[in-house]
Amino acid sequence: MPGLPRDYFVVLPDSVAGHAVAGHLPAPDATVAHPSGRPWVLARPLFRKVSHLRRGDDALVLIGPDRVPGAVLSGLLEGARDRAALERRLTRLPGLYHVVARLSGETWIRGTASGLRRIYHARHTEAGTIASDRPAVLAHLTGAPLDDGALALRMLDFLPHPLSRRVLWRGVHETGAGYGLALPAAAPGTATAPGPREYRWWEPPPAELSLAEGARGVGDAVAASVRAHVGGLDRISCELSGGMDSTSLTFAARATGPQALSLLTVAARDRYSEDETWARRAVEEAANRSTPQAPAPDHHVIPADRAPYFYADLAATAAELNDEPLPVAPGRARAHLLLSAAHATGSRYHLTGYGGDELFLGLPHAYQDLFHGNPFTAWNHLSGLRHQLGWPLLPTVKALLDRSAFPRWIAGAVTAELQPLSRTPLLSWGVRQSLRPWFTDHANALITEEFRAAAEHAEPIHPWRGRHVDIDAVRMGARHFQAMEDIGMTVGLPVAAPFYDDRVLEATLAVRLEERISPWRYKPLLAEAMRGVVPDALLARTTKDHMSSDEHQGLREHAPELAELWTGSRLAEHGLVDARHLLRLAAEPFSPVLVEHSISSTVAGETWLRTAENAWPTSQLTPTTSEA
Repeated sequence: MPGLPRDYFVVLPDSVAGHAVAGHLPAPDATVAHPSGRPWVLARPLFRKVSHLRRGDDALVLIGPDRVPGAVLSGLLEGARDRAALERRLTRLPGLYHVVARLSGETWIRGTASGLRRIYHARHTEAGTIASDRPAVLAHLTGAPLDDGALALRMLDFLPHPLSRRVLWRGVHETGAGYGLALPAAAPGTATAPGPREYRWWEPPPAELSLAEGARGVGDAVAASVRAHVGGLDRISCELSGGMDSTSLTFAARATGPQALSLLTVAARDRYSEDETWARRAVEEAANRSTPQAPAPDHHVIPADRAPYFYADLAATAAELNDEPLPVAPGRARAHLLLSAAHATGSRYHLTGYGGDELFLGLPHAYQDLFHGNPFTAWNHLSGLRHQLGWPLLPTVKALLDRSAFPRWIAGAVTAELQPLSRTPLLSWGVRQSLRPWFTDHANALITEEFRAAAEHAEPIHPWRGRHVDIDAVRMGARHFQAMEDIGMTVGLPVAAPFYDDRVLEATLAVRLEERISPWRYKPLLAEAMRGVVPDALLARTTKDHMSSDEHQGLREHAPELAELWTGSRLAEHGLVDARHLLRLAAEPFSPVLVEHSISSTVAGETWLRTAENAWPTSQLTPTTSEA
């Protein structure tokens, strides 16, 4: 089904019009009804499981990696008189599920605090408010047009909160991560229900645990998340890059006792890369610890010359319609190769270490928070980091003492000036970004206005800068991981990133900042959390490889495909990019402009737009049904 979201659900109102909307979607794999018998939740989950329970007029639906037993659902729903009571019970589950519930006639829906599972809503002219986990589905059902302002924003490398919530279609709205969507029922004798409203269901925990206490919680949360995905499966696979994140998940997956565990490593072209060496060490350590219950894993190394460069096979991005353009799209061919190789091993589920950097590496902004309560410790840590990154002393002190409010930062977070990130102290609410030289004046005006308008009402995720940036980084990474999930659906293999589980996020944030991150230790919290699961020799790694050379080389290797992309550019038709400028850059892949400015987000926007414009062929739809 090219160009369509393969995995989605829709929540419909209890009305004749709501029932009619169902006929404009492909036939669902699962349907949960209102008490009236009309469709309430229509789901096409592919790899996810739909679990539901009804008690009178109250009901609970969970959509996630595994089916939830009826006894567990009953324990969640029984005695829950309101949302707060049900939410307290839901903390017993791994934080991986979409929740749809009906209590006292009110429907409410939420995703995850990490942003891995999101909720969108739109108003249908006849049916009223409908909700889904996929904005493209709502755009299709309501006839919503594309929004050029939101599209222009996606040409930046990343979007900070709250601009990340700007949906690509007008009239479609995203409910913020950590918030739920309440859909009140129509009052007796009335035909129209009140409009939707958001409510906050999640708050980050206080950072008060020691490293030792917090490590136990993180270890338990990671193990529970891994079990929720692959527990009980006979054949699974893991991406084993050789880094600490993927290595940790490899050994956590091994602990679930699969009959066969396949590990996949993509060899690096860079002769100075250490990843493959560490990956082979991990395989050797696992083999040395093999038992009849945990046999030695199979290791599949994909040779470097088989790994596509970035920007390879750009036309293939049309196979998935992501919720939005994602900067990881130019690396799709590489991801597709790895997941295809994992699928060929017979794997039934594939795990990755995505999210580990955002959670455990730590961002310098966090030292702003520490400075308030413990300035000497903050400066000691920051001095070590400053010398590693080459930050000048006076700009670092100035940035540390800066107390600019979040709205002011948002208003100036984009600029036409080039940002020298390598020597810029990163201690504010985020990172300033530069407008690209190939953006049109129209695009620059749209982007600038979006940031200005956001600043008028912007509130941070958390009052403390470091905590705000930490949570925003996790949510940004979770959005990007959606591209990997969608590629997995194309291949036929479910893909998971257990680090994006809410329980893992909560356990991480509960650790005192000065112990959670350190300029002198590499991911200390993860290392301590996995001690006893991962061999100590593997937890000793302090380096991390990068693939920037593959991206720059990809610009040269795939210059003809990039030139073809800018010929007849859809972004140019929308007045957002200068296609002639981009064509010149395609012919000059080593131009200093491309060293200073990444083109990946613009490529992602172009390929996404072509897919979005060709989605929802009428031949894929079922006839409109009449009410039974």
